Amino acid sequence: TQSTWEFQFHKNITIYLEKMLARPQVSVFNSANAGEIVGQVTLPGVFRAPIRNDIVHFVHVNLAKNTRQAHGVKTNAGMQHAAESWGTGRAVARIPRVGGSGTHRSGQAAFGNQCRKGRMFAPLKTWRRWHRKVNLTQKRHAIASALAASCWVPLVVARGHRIDDIPELPLVLDDKIESIEKTRDIIALLKRFRAYDDVEKVARTIKIRAGIGKLRNRRYRQRKGPLFIYSNENAKLIKACRNVTGVQICNVNRLNLRLLAPGGQLGRFCIWTQSAFSALDRIFGSYRKTGQDKKNYQIQRPSLTNPDLSRLITSNEIQSVIRRAKTPVRRHDLQKKNPLKNKGALQRLNPYANVLKELNRKQNEQNRKKREDAIKAGRGASKQISADVKKQKRSQRKKSRDWVRGIFNQLDEASKRDQERYVNLATN
Repeated sequence: TQSTWEFQFHKNITIYLEKMLARPQVSVFNSANAGEIVGQVTLPGVFRAPIRNDIVHFVHVNLAKNTRQAHGVKTNAGMQHAAESWGTGRAVARIPRVGGSGTHRSGQAAFGNQCRKGRMFAPLKTWRRWHRKVNLTQKRHAIASALAASCWVPLVVARGHRIDDIPELPLVLDDKIESIEKTRDIIALLKRFRAYDDVEKVARTIKIRAGIGKLRNRRYRQRKGPLFIYSNENAKLIKACRNVTGVQICNVNRLNLRLLAPGGQLGRFCIWTQSAFSALDRIFGSYRKTGQDKKNYQIQRPSLTNPDLSRLITSNEIQSVIRRAKTPVRRHDLQKKNPLKNKGALQRLNPYANVLKELNRKQNEQNRKKREDAIKAGRGASKQISADVKKQKRSQRKKSRDWVRGIFNQLDEASKRDQERYVNLATN
């Protein structure tokens, strides 16, 4: 179909561009003249290996453990006390306690990791498993990924290297630099190819190390600069690079992941000699053949033949079978309303609520009017009573008061008589 043909066309174009961007030919510069190109070298196949940051990090972490030196604490440290537990029944912990009397030390807990002058928890032993065995193929994949990342400008810049003015990356020089044995000549070479900015960056970052490490032959810490990779075993370049700040050197036959990706971070700025650069195909091989030095090693192939994920997702083949995007329904932020206080919530629950409320209001209004009419009717009723009726009511109220007053007087007299009788009985 048209869509399938279009997808295959885009896939082929992507692979073609990938090959073109890989730059099959790399320039070889004259070490004495930065503007002169003395030859071309085919880009080794290892530079097209997939960049696997996960493998690099795993291998680097385990390889870094192999440089540790065994250490531990004294076997009897914290255990040289004459102490014994008091047992139960004395309302104290059962930790062993120092005996004796007459001093603050007596009765103090001993031996435990929570005690003063006690041992540490799980004391370090020299027979701990300090080193780690790393799979050989994993180490080779990690080095291949580090080499591939060293020719990607964004990764090298992201690592902090100053490569804005260098003529090309990867930077390949002729084999004459292997005969350089003076430090001043290496500095002049770096300045000639505008790579000395990276060395000056390292010099600005030299700081005194924090902690006790400053007393253990690692007083200063600094960043990493360029890495020279050579091929000749008897190269004088090794001696020339020793005293340049941040500059390191490595043999192409003994590539080290801790040099190619210090700290597990990809993108080391590498300066190659022509013979070392050409030897990479012999060492690592390519997708068509295995390496000679690394027996049966095959460079990893990328997991995706087309890494353009946006084009894959928007292709007709994928868009025709996936479901439509769901519109998010946010229900967690809906506030629950109280229908007894919120009129809208009450109306949704009971549409007849407004009618009942209006009926209750009208009934309350009628009851209020009835009460007001009754109060008005009761006012002024005393004016309609005759004088004889009023006189009769006043006399009735007076008789009621006199009768109540007489009852209270009789009760008072009876209590007085009882008191006098009790007094007479007590005195006789």
